Amino acid sequence: MTHSRIAGILLAAGQGSRLGQPKALVEIDGQPLATRAIGLLRAGRTDPVIVVTGAVSLGLPGVIEVHNPDWRTGMGSSLRVGLATLPDSVDAAVIALVDQPLIGPQAIWRLIAAYQAGAAVAVASYAGQPRNPVLIARAHWQAAAAAAVGDTGARQFLRAHPELVTEVECGDTGRPDDLDTSADLDRIAGLIRGSGPVIAQD
Repeated sequence: MTHSRIAGILLAAGQGSRLGQPKALVEIDGQPLATRAIGLLRAGRTDPVIVVTGAVSLGLPGVIEVHNPDWRTGMGSSLRVGLATLPDSVDAAVIALVDQPLIGPQAIWRLIAAYQAGAAVAVASYAGQPRNPVLIARAHWQAAAAAAVGDTGARQFLRAHPELVTEVECGDTGRPDDLDTSADLDRIAGLIRGSGPVIAQD
């Protein structure tokens, strides 16, 4: 079987209005969420990693950083920019959000394994609830981009094409908690500090 090339797309464009600062810059134990999320995608063995920015530029090494000029319109425009930036050599992309630092790399490994087993679209689920990250094969990037409006990201595409979706249970690998408020930050930081490194190292 030909080796598939799986890219990572990190959506990191928002200004974090409820937090009072862009989420990509929020630090837990001295590590910005963007750096932590890039580490997740790398630990999940995606390459290249594309980081879609908006409210702030990050200038992080070893990634393809692309600015979304329409970031204020929501996550959908960032997903479109990320998909449009993918190199021709990439076969599928794993899409992750910058504000879910409790997700573990095993979730990405499982999505990739599902793709290699024939899934066109694979979605990490937690106790049966589909969340993130999401893997989409190249054949469906155009449809996913067309459906990505407002702040829904890939959700509209996934709902419109349930026949394509393979849900992959990842509840034992991490948690999809969103970091939206200072209370979320305190709670999630406490969970991370209590559990040691969230990201496994190769």
